[in-house]
Amino acid sequence: MDRINLADAKAHLSELVDRVETGESIDIVRRGKLAARLTPPTPIRAKVDGAALRALTARQPIQVEPAAETIRGMRDTDRY
Repeated sequence: MDRINLADAKAHLSELVDRVETGESIDIVRRGKLAARLTPPTPIRAKVDGAALRALTARQPIQVEPAAETIRGMRDTDRY
């Protein structure tokens, strides 16, 4: 975790945000005391609705032709 003083943080804010986006955490200090901390946000994960997923997969048609044949056919007819 890097420490940077407030004046330098103001001058290089875009660079600091770029670094935080890559996963770094940066402390901003004012007169030697911690004033703020820049940290990457934690991703919000949505819950999976199992019933909706089962209903979706139940509506999918069963593939009779092997996947290799499907891909070969797409390749041969320029459909990729």
